[in-house]
Amino acid sequence: MQTIIYKSNERGHANHGWLNAYHSFSFASYYDPSKIHFGVLRVLNDDSVAASMGFGMHPHDNMEIITIPFSGILEHKDSMGNTGIISAGEVQVMSAGSGITHSEFNHSKTEAVTLFQIWIFPNKKNVTPRYDQIQYDIESNLNQFVQIISPNPNDEGSWIHQNAWMHIGQFTENETIQYTTRLNGNGFYLMVINGEIEVANTQLGKRDAIGISEISTIEIQIKSATAQLLLMDIPMQV
Repeated sequence: MQTIIYKSNERGHANHGWLNAYHSFSFASYYDPSKIHFGVLRVLNDDSVAASMGFGMHPHDNMEIITIPFSGILEHKDSMGNTGIISAGEVQVMSAGSGITHSEFNHSKTEAVTLFQIWIFPNKKNVTPRYDQIQYDIESNLNQFVQIISPNPNDEGSWIHQNAWMHIGQFTENETIQYTTRLNGNGFYLMVINGEIEVANTQLGKRDAIGISEISTIEIQIKSATAQLLLMDIPMQV
C-alpha cells in the first residue's frame, strides 16, 4: 500500500477578493512539482465565489469537469446552449472533449457560493462535448456512500469518459466503512469535506485528503459526531 497525505493547510491558496480558492494540486499561479496530479485526478479546487461574481466565458478541451456546490447557487452557460443553476445536493458534469467554452457565476446577489471543482483526465480524446447535472441525497442514505459519477451512462449518478467512480457520504461517529475498488489497479482519493476520520493509520480532519494506491480495499473509521466524505475510485495510469 502506498499513501500520500494532502493536508488542508498545505494546499495552494489564492484570494482574489471575489474568489477565495484552495488548490489541492498545481493550478494557475500555484505550482508544486510534488502535487501535479494523483492518477487521473488533475484538479481539486475548493472555491468560494462572492455574490454576483464568477468566471466569464473561457475554453476547455479534453477534460472531464465535475462541479459540486456545498452552499449557494451556481449559474452555468456554455457554447452548446446549455444554461442552468445548481446548488447543494446537485452535481454538474461537463465533458469538454473536442472543445467547449462556458461561464460560471454566482447566481445570488447577496451570498457566496462554495464548491469543489474537479478535473479528471479522460480516457478518450476529442469526444463530442457533453453537459449534465444530477441530484443526490445523502441525508436519506446516512452511513453509506452515494454514487455520483461512474463510467456507465446507465449507472447511478452521472457519467464521464474515464474508468472512475465518485461517491459522497454523510457518516456518524464510530461507523466503520469498507470500500473496494471497482476496477483492478485503481487507487483511492479521499477528501474529508467536514469532520474527522482515520484511514490507513492516518488521522484526517476537515479538508484533509489522502491518496491510496496498490491496495484494493480500504477501511474508514469515523472519529467525529458526523463526517462528510468525498471518495474517488480512479485509475492510477494517466
